[in-house]
Amino acid sequence: MQLSERIKSLQPSATLLMAQKSAELKAKGIDVINLSLGEPDFPTPQHIKNAAKQAIDNNITTYSPVAGYASLKQAIVSKLQSENGLTYAAEQISVSNGAKQAICNAILSVVNPDDEVIIPAPYWVSYPQMVLLAGGVPVSVKTTIQQDFKLTPSQLADAINSRTKAIILCSPSNPTGAVYSREELGALADVLKKHPDVFVISDEIYEHINYTGSHASIAIFDGMKERTAVVNGVSKAYAMTGWRIGFLAGPTWLVAGCNKLQGQYTSGASSISQMAALEAFSASQDCVEEMRKHFERRRDLIVSLASKIEGLQVNIPQGAFYLFPQCSSFFGTRYGDKVIASSSDLALYLLEEAHVATVGGDAFGSPECLRLSYATSDENIVEAMARIEKALKKLSK
Repeated sequence: MQLSERIKSLQPSATLLMAQKSAELKAKGIDVINLSLGEPDFPTPQHIKNAAKQAIDNNITTYSPVAGYASLKQAIVSKLQSENGLTYAAEQISVSNGAKQAICNAILSVVNPDDEVIIPAPYWVSYPQMVLLAGGVPVSVKTTIQQDFKLTPSQLADAINSRTKAIILCSPSNPTGAVYSREELGALADVLKKHPDVFVISDEIYEHINYTGSHASIAIFDGMKERTAVVNGVSKAYAMTGWRIGFLAGPTWLVAGCNKLQGQYTSGASSISQMAALEAFSASQDCVEEMRKHFERRRDLIVSLASKIEGLQVNIPQGAFYLFPQCSSFFGTRYGDKVIASSSDLALYLLEEAHVATVGGDAFGSPECLRLSYATSDENIVEAMARIEKALKKLSK
């Protein structure tokens, strides 16, 4: 008996693998600082937890509608209107088991075998794997730290051809923290307007962890909303990663397709989690801003410390909670009989030698970089960077 070729061709998540290795060392009593997972370290705000408890007491514990409860979809419609300037009807919203499922639903609903999907690199590890799962061809377009890891209009224009079906954009970005300004998104939209058959999947899950003062969606530009899937959720902004609620807003035909797909392989998302998400979107947003301020302070701290480490090239991320320094100057160095040939090698070395879990940039399409999550305490950041600096100094050519 063997696994299908489809499953054998998929790569395991590098972020989850590093988290697992970190957990294994911790189980042995080793003090590991985990900078590998993109997960807020704050508890879910109390008023949101209370809403979930009330849902249980009110017996909201049966199967939910595949597309989500009407009340939650209406709250999402209101959020998109008030915060993003985007007008949708409730039937243009599909609630899913996390933003991850919403993205995969969209890809599986629009991509045919051999269709090409443009994915700016660095990219979130799951994007190419989802495209491959759909039988499509992921087309990576390389961006660099010098351009703050943002796709340019000329790069986009050069990547589009007759086989291009879609592009996936992520702003604020995982893994780089890059944030596209309204003007930058407008320039990309101008290119896409010349190619009306190219669909856009806009991953905006880090919308509120933003240090630029404003968030923009490519869907706001003329003609773009009708060909864009806006994906978001509650995991990052409200510290609700385990509640697994995301959503997709898009044209009616796409949402109908996503609902058909979701109805066959997961059905509706958790009834209790949906009531918690309803409270998250409907109540005061003060908790979101409070957590954002903490992340911004941590961003400043880790940038300051990493910039002092010789051999690391650092830019200033404008959102999310990741630092993505270039570390290629350490390639070819060695420690004992071990040679550092890639960022994944370096990440493993830092885990074993410094007991700090990071993720090599290979999995994100940028093998010259390393991802560090600063969704942890100031004390952990200070200690982790001190350990990393000490370990890197042990490497020699």
